[in-house]
Amino acid sequence: MEKNEFYKVVEKLILPLFTGSYIDGEEESYSRDSEVAFGKKNSLLIKPAKTDEYRLILKRGQPFQTFEINLLKSVLSELNKISQLELEDESYVSVLQDNAIEKSICASVSDEETANSMFGILGYLEKWAARTYEGGKVEIGIIINQSIDLSEQEEVLHYSQILDKEFFALLSDGCDSCVEFDRKGNLVGYTQMSNIRKSQSIAPYEYEKVARYCNEKRVGIVLTENGDVLIFKNRNLLFAKRSGGWNIYSHEEVIQLLSYRGNYSLKDIRRSIYYTALDTSFAYSGGCIVYLNKDKIEQALTHINAHDIIDEKYFEIKKRQEIENAGKLYNLQTLSSVEAMYNVPYTTFLEQQKCVKSSSLRKIILGKQFQQLSRKLRLELVSMDGATVIDSDGTIIAVGAILKIEAGSEGGGRLAAATTLSKYGISIKISQDGIMKAFYPDRKNGKVKTLFTVG
Repeated sequence: MEKNEFYKVVEKLILPLFTGSYIDGEEESYSRDSEVAFGKKNSLLIKPAKTDEYRLILKRGQPFQTFEINLLKSVLSELNKISQLELEDESYVSVLQDNAIEKSICASVSDEETANSMFGILGYLEKWAARTYEGGKVEIGIIINQSIDLSEQEEVLHYSQILDKEFFALLSDGCDSCVEFDRKGNLVGYTQMSNIRKSQSIAPYEYEKVARYCNEKRVGIVLTENGDVLIFKNRNLLFAKRSGGWNIYSHEEVIQLLSYRGNYSLKDIRRSIYYTALDTSFAYSGGCIVYLNKDKIEQALTHINAHDIIDEKYFEIKKRQEIENAGKLYNLQTLSSVEAMYNVPYTTFLEQQKCVKSSSLRKIILGKQFQQLSRKLRLELVSMDGATVIDSDGTIIAVGAILKIEAGSEGGGRLAAATTLSKYGISIKISQDGIMKAFYPDRKNGKVKTLFTVG
């Protein structure tokens, strides 16, 4: 593959696969070097063939994993085969390249026989994603059980005989029910998810039961109402096709990153934050979660309106800040007015200032920490317009807070809020198109940097 062509392929197909990655130049390479290898500090080194004398440097916020290297090797092998065909029809080449990505993804989670079934099923689901049934979008759940082979039975039904039939759209929803096939794509039966044994899994809240069902032998493929295609195995969401492009999910590595340079981070808090960001991403509601460092909370409170604070301890700190600030900036009459407003019990302040939202949230949360709330409630809180701010122990400081952002902040309100408060901890901005982007403070130069991007 020519160098210019390789650059185009990487930018078009490989960077979107590894959300948040970018080309950070190139380096000299030799024939003894592998086509794909780990580089320094969250980077990969890639080249189209061993004989090439250069390697591109791919970087992203979160570290690359071994399974991602194996996947990328498979992708490059498939893309090289297409390049060697020397086809002139660019639209046909584009289709083959997209298929190369899907083939490699299927091969990365299963044996060759199951991968062939997966690839065929994905083709049918993508057709369903472009269709409606009785005016509504279709949701479908499919399980491929690699431990079952029904091909020797007298009566078998292959997926190719039934997946395009209209009745199939009504047989499962991908959340509570799935249709199961064997490794060769023969129909096994129907699986209801109501009695799935509880176990550790990482997946969007709505698809948690499907993820738990998909162990080492079962692969789950779900078409969502939004047209996303999700792939589950080993009780985790591994891949998702969203907005026409495939993304990889390295959950544990991202959860670990949430403790970046933090001295007080607890794993159950980090996990609950990531789960909620993932849930918000697939709910397409948008949101902003701010996880403050213990020694930066008072500075962060200067950006939060007292009316949005739902924890009494932090209201008392905010009250002191407001009175001190009024003493510096205003005359005695104004200072007296500010003191009169704030020098009352917290519950009285909420009542007098008609803080209905904060009063309601206090009754709903009942003093629980963020990690103690149900995933459903956390999702609904974070989906509110504004930022959800929690301290290092998980105490919820504010929900739906409209922050005082710094002058010159760029981007939309959630992005500006996330970058402003990331100076005091880690902020995760979840856009309405599902992209999760986290920011953290670089203590060397005081600037805000991207910690990870997941989409």
